[in-house]
Amino acid sequence: MSFASNSEITTDLLMQAAAEDAAARDQLFSRHHQRLKRMVRLRLNRRLQGRVDCGDILQEAYLEAAKRLPDYLETRPLPFYLWLRHIVGQKLIDAHRHHLGAKMRDAAQEVALHRGSLPEANSFSLAAQLLGQLTSPSQAAVKAETRIQVQDVLNGMSAGDREILALRHFEHLKNVEAAQLLGIDESTASTRYLRALKRLKDELKDIPGLFDK
Repeated sequence: MSFASNSEITTDLLMQAAAEDAAARDQLFSRHHQRLKRMVRLRLNRRLQGRVDCGDILQEAYLEAAKRLPDYLETRPLPFYLWLRHIVGQKLIDAHRHHLGAKMRDAAQEVALHRGSLPEANSFSLAAQLLGQLTSPSQAAVKAETRIQVQDVLNGMSAGDREILALRHFEHLKNVEAAQLLGIDESTASTRYLRALKRLKDELKDIPGLFDK
């Protein structure tokens, strides 16, 4: 039995959406929901966690994307997922501006990308995502004890290294997608990612199970 790839499924759904198939449009959004939710959680400022619902941001983004989908289908300036991620990112920035106001410059740094800017993936959220892989009782104790250690390592990295880790290791973007977002060639993106990941693993190698598949 053969299975269609994600890109083939997306292409088929886009064709159906172009024919004004509302169910196909909704499926285009829903199949990326978990990835986009992870992105929002990584980039939502710590001050807003518990105050802003990630689901509300995604819902606003989907409504906006539905309005703009016909224009996207005519020009297709980006792969669909990156286009949808961009709209979610815009709504995330709106939420930061609404809740943080004048404090946003200090509280929510933005990472300049080739196609705009997004709030930086903060070390607190990256550490929480990384330590979330530890689930046994003994590992749970390690989680509490090492969060600050992990954050210190991440904070010691450059913003560029944290960003490539966020894109590749935590958002699970392909190298070509990360390169496109950062406005660099694929070889440079791959080198930066492998270098940053090696440093992270080297500095946190004493934490058991942290990088287990």
